[in-house]
Amino acid sequence: MTKTTATTTAKAWKGVAWLTFLGTAGILALSVGLNYLLLFSEALTPFGRSMVTAILLPIILGVPLFLFIGLKQIELRRYRRELDKSATFDTMTGCLNGAVFTSMVERRKARPSAQGPRSGAFLVIQSEHLRSINLRFGLEWGDEALRLIASTIQSSVRADDLVGRIGTSMFGVFLSGATEAEAREIGERIRTRIAQVYFAPKGTEDALAVKVGGVVFENQVEFEDMFRSAEQRMAGVQDGAALELTHLHS
Repeated sequence: MTKTTATTTAKAWKGVAWLTFLGTAGILALSVGLNYLLLFSEALTPFGRSMVTAILLPIILGVPLFLFIGLKQIELRRYRRELDKSATFDTMTGCLNGAVFTSMVERRKARPSAQGPRSGAFLVIQSEHLRSINLRFGLEWGDEALRLIASTIQSSVRADDLVGRIGTSMFGVFLSGATEAEAREIGERIRTRIAQVYFAPKGTEDALAVKVGGVVFENQVEFEDMFRSAEQRMAGVQDGAALELTHLHS
């Protein structure tokens, strides 16, 4: 434990000790004061005074205390949800982050299809001209371009498909149970829709474009094998050309 950490911990415990002392002293003063005031009431018997004290003290102390605890629990749950979200999703694009995406692809059981019990497809999508957008308009517009591309990809796939950001300007799409025809249709849909997105940085309309490459498999293989093969197919795609698909055998 470093000196700074030890000092911070000591201050925290000092705050807890003061809160405990002052809170206990306040409750004690309230209890003594209430009982003292009730002694001057001629209308109450000793039993009546004790009942008033027994009822009022829990109400006076319990309501604000449990309200405070309840509000803190709501706040903690909100912080926990935010932490879970930040650990799962890419903060800029809203896609799964690379580590979570890879893990989910490796664990996920592909749905049965006509091609085999664990068939499917894997697409790699690379944003083109991102460096040019950053240089011409600034990094904030490059980030906006990535957000538009990510949202278009997410709206173009099926409900059960996985979309992850696996690089600075690269996305992965895992199509569980998809046939080659389905993978080709989804890949072309993504490419076409992105080309149709309205993007006008600083009032100057510009076109967004992506390269798409992918693999289809009859028996699910390791993530690294899928990614390497899909990236190789994508690298061979010319600007504006249709996606490239290849069959990957386990």
